[in-house]
Amino acid sequence: MKIRVVSSKEEIDTLKLDEEIVHLAFRPSNKDIFKLILKCPEVKAIHIPSSYKKTISSSAQMYLSMQNIALLEGDVWGHRKDINEYSEVSQHVFERIQELKKEGLSDEDTIEKLVRETRLSSDFVSFIVSN
Repeated sequence: MKIRVVSSKEEIDTLKLDEEIVHLAFRPSNKDIFKLILKCPEVKAIHIPSSYKKTISSSAQMYLSMQNIALLEGDVWGHRKDINEYSEVSQHVFERIQELKKEGLSDEDTIEKLVRETRLSSDFVSFIVSN
């Protein structure tokens, strides 16, 4: 799974139409969020640092909810944007989800275990498990 990392407001214009998950590494305004959604109609989730998530307006959150777009909290640890504009979730994470489900773990237990094993946020792991 690829996550497109966007470092500035100006980069929103460079996004492809088919982006599904976008990490905003800057504090987005309502205008930035709406611009992103217009630019990427297939977006399923917007991933932002937890300190920025607290500043997202309730109207923007409500709009995202109405559009079935998840607002996920978390960071993209160790990603070098100068090397690659995408951060990738390892295939190992998806394989581990399948292993844990085969063991009979509930979604909640699977999420809890993966959060401990990876550096992914519980929001993001929950999104992956449910999709």
